[in-house]
Amino acid sequence: MGSLGEEAKDWIVSIVVAVVLAFFIRQFIVELYIVDGPSMRPTLQSQERLIVNKFVYKIREPKKGEILVFQYPRDPRRDFIKRVIATAGDTVEIKDGRVFVNDQLLNEDYILEKTKSEYPKSTVPKGTIFVMGDNRNNSEDSRFADVGFVPLDLIKGKAMLVFWPVSQLKTLP
Repeated sequence: MGSLGEEAKDWIVSIVVAVVLAFFIRQFIVELYIVDGPSMRPTLQSQERLIVNKFVYKIREPKKGEILVFQYPRDPRRDFIKRVIATAGDTVEIKDGRVFVNDQLLNEDYILEKTKSEYPKSTVPKGTIFVMGDNRNNSEDSRFADVGFVPLDLIKGKAMLVFWPVSQLKTLP
């Protein structure tokens, strides 16, 4: 009977350790997300599963071109996924369907099509970033007042890998 009790104790300890470890990993290191909607097409498709690195932005700020997950400013219970276009101190402007950062035309081979909207030249405030979806004409992003410049403290992490469906397995910039 003693060995059965010891085995049950070992199982309970193992399960508790696994749960604590899983919680720690999910809370501080990586989290899984599902892409919901067409705003990042063609780079990401709706229902793809991503691994998001939650740790990287604790040691550095986001860089232009990275794809990240952040809390929607109007409703922090919702998460958005977008691409970083400009960071603090940069100017951003959209004219004639083209995006300019610091007066330089962005080379955007990842977008679905040119944007049909304009955006006046603006400077990204300190502590924020400017984000856009790759499907510019079907994306709620920094061009719109409800999203605007995204505060760094609303960023959840950097999208690192599409892992599902397996046929679409790829790393992200």
